[in-house]
Amino acid sequence: MPRSVNHVASRARRKKVMKLAKGFFGRGKNVWTVAKNKIEKGLQYAYRDRKVKKREFRALWIQRINAGTRAHGLSYSQFMGKLHQSDISLNRKVLADLAMNHPDAFKAVVDSLK
Repeated sequence: MPRSVNHVASRARRKKVMKLAKGFFGRGKNVWTVAKNKIEKGLQYAYRDRKVKKREFRALWIQRINAGTRAHGLSYSQFMGKLHQSDISLNRKVLADLAMNHPDAFKAVVDSLK
């Protein structure tokens, strides 16, 4: 009896991976073994960097708040300490947005702490 191989399923699996490799450079886009390895590594980077993205945004917000508070004579740590003591519940994302885009509103927050 001849050997039966499911070419439809194996081709579909390869097509799925090759579709993910679209846009890669060189052999990474059209050679199966190279593309498979690049896709695996790319998915690892994507998983890792979804976590790193959160850290980077928090650091950016802190820098923006620090720049805004120093313009009003406070450091970031002094500002956050006074903010927590006064029970004003604004998170860093909102504070950074105020410092960048609405300096008058941010000044009102800083003045309410002084």
